[in-house]
Amino acid sequence: MRVIETRGLTKVFGKGESRVEALVGMNLDVEQGEWVSVVGTSGSGKSTLMGLLGLLDTPTSGSYSLNGRDASHLKGGELARARRELIGFVFQSYNLLPRQTALSNVELPLVYAGVRGAERRRRAQEALERVGLSGRTRHKPPELSGGQMQRVAIARALVNGPALVLADEPTGNLDTKSGEGILELFDELKASGATIVVVTHDPSVADRGDWSVELKDGRVIDDRTAKDTTGVAR
Repeated sequence: MRVIETRGLTKVFGKGESRVEALVGMNLDVEQGEWVSVVGTSGSGKSTLMGLLGLLDTPTSGSYSLNGRDASHLKGGELARARRELIGFVFQSYNLLPRQTALSNVELPLVYAGVRGAERRRRAQEALERVGLSGRTRHKPPELSGGQMQRVAIARALVNGPALVLADEPTGNLDTKSGEGILELFDELKASGATIVVVTHDPSVADRGDWSVELKDGRVIDDRTAKDTTGVAR
């Protein structure tokens, strides 16, 4: 099943002399279970694309289908519902509530979804177990390492069973060992059928995916398939 399908996706900011084409004519197809990396220098359009795919912004023109549903023109409650039910977000800065436990942080999307207490806790505990933190459910973010906080953030992204996981520089704040642990977790998620889009500046992170899209000035300048260690394209 195709999770992402965009056709001519374009985002323009401003008018007249201040008009900026942040993304121009993006055609992108991502199948279920694929890991796609989005790369490019600052100002290339990566953040704009992330915002559109994450339903945090609306396109100026073009279409976006998410998990078989036209998401280009959703508004209000429908937009919030689609974002909540279909997308899991992982950010470089974790975005955890510092005074809440790991369990409570992971429960948060379920609170917004109206899931009742006992079911919320069960699902949050399962998500934390999935990312290897079953023994840290009562710890608060200041009591966790950077790698552990990112794992909590990933558990929170997964707890609603999203069609798409969007990760923005997920290893950017981590040391090499912790970052490798997060990438191994993404490998496991992909193997279990998760669809992942990772925005990154790091070539070693990008190479972990099935394929990558390179942007420059809002346009795709390269679309290449990753190769395994034998040098054979997948």
